[in-house]
Amino acid sequence: MIRILSILLLSVLMIGCKSAAGKESKDKTSSGTSQDDLNFYFKATGNEPFWGIKIGNDQIVFTSLITGKESITFPAVDAIRAMDANVRMYKVSNETTSATITIQQLDCQDSMSGAISPYSVKVEIKNNSELEAKKLSGCGKFITDYRLHDIWVLEELNGYKVFATDFQKEFPRLEINSAENRFSGFGGCNSITGQIFYEKDVLRFTKVVSTLVACAPGNKEGDFLKALQSTTNYSIENNRLTLSNPSGKLAVFKKVD
Repeated sequence: MIRILSILLLSVLMIGCKSAAGKESKDKTSSGTSQDDLNFYFKATGNEPFWGIKIGNDQIVFTSLITGKESITFPAVDAIRAMDANVRMYKVSNETTSATITIQQLDCQDSMSGAISPYSVKVEIKNNSELEAKKLSGCGKFITDYRLHDIWVLEELNGYKVFATDFQKEFPRLEINSAENRFSGFGGCNSITGQIFYEKDVLRFTKVVSTLVACAPGNKEGDFLKALQSTTNYSIENNRLTLSNPSGKLAVFKKVD
């Protein structure tokens, strides 16, 4: 009898472990992207009292016990943008609660961990039956589009298909690390590295550094780097990454990884 009970207990434990492992695999993609990273593009937290907020295309979720509820969900709204600074404001409400969320691009240090985030966040939230709003402050960051995390090889530049003769060794390529907001690759003549700046619907390649190999006449590396550093927007479709700015399409890459 004891042996049978032991076998049954072991079976239950194994099933439980398998279920937990299965849930974890569903919660994350093969690249380590969590489900939250797919549903939300901005996250912020604050202390004293503890609170958190997640902003997505479909909903905005506020988490804290200060409102008497563990979490409150608002319908997503478009941000109100400031004209003279990188500041955006979200005014949200539901049947019971109203809130104003202000996000400013400004280095922000967590009051407990000391970690630095690139955005300062302020939240004013109140029950609709109350007159006074609770005021909170904290730090946050945009979650870079996980689809950028790949190796991309150039196919088009400034509206024209590129050919092997346009570059000294091989076609330019980018290897983007969306988790660390950086990239590396090849410009067509020199190796390149740099950082990416990402916000919702915004992508910029910054602090671009290249080696100093002399390029052959006719090499279009200079045109490629200029297009890269002029980028403000992007789209991904059919395994193609298209970089653009308000003037038009700058470059098209094919996913190769």
